[in-house]
Amino acid sequence: MEIRAWMRQRGGRWVAGIDEDPEIRASAATRERCLQALRRALDRTPRKAASGGPLTLVVEVLPSLAGVAEAAEVMGWDKRRVITYIDRGSFPEPVQSLASGRVWLRADVERYAADWHSRFAMRRRKSTG
Repeated sequence: MEIRAWMRQRGGRWVAGIDEDPEIRASAATRERCLQALRRALDRTPRKAASGGPLTLVVEVLPSLAGVAEAAEVMGWDKRRVITYIDRGSFPEPVQSLASGRVWLRADVERYAADWHSRFAMRRRKSTG
């Protein structure tokens, strides 16, 4: 029997659950521990006994997303500056544009921030050196 689950990082912790059964949830500091807790929670349900055979757990890890406010926080900027970079075409492409605004993979924004800050640091070193 195949059981489908989801897992995502939320507020510095990993959380997971089973789509078909909102009662089965798990939370832990690491992804591995969260998966272990989810399996333990699943083992305690009557579903396992009723299946009569082995269970296959398929877990979809949902990526962390960022809107303009979250991107500004990652960059250490205000939202207006993020929008300026978006309008100039020098910010990563969003994965989706919704009615409420653009959305990026948080990892893409974090990579861009690391690259931007390293280039900015090099420029500062050159101008003071």
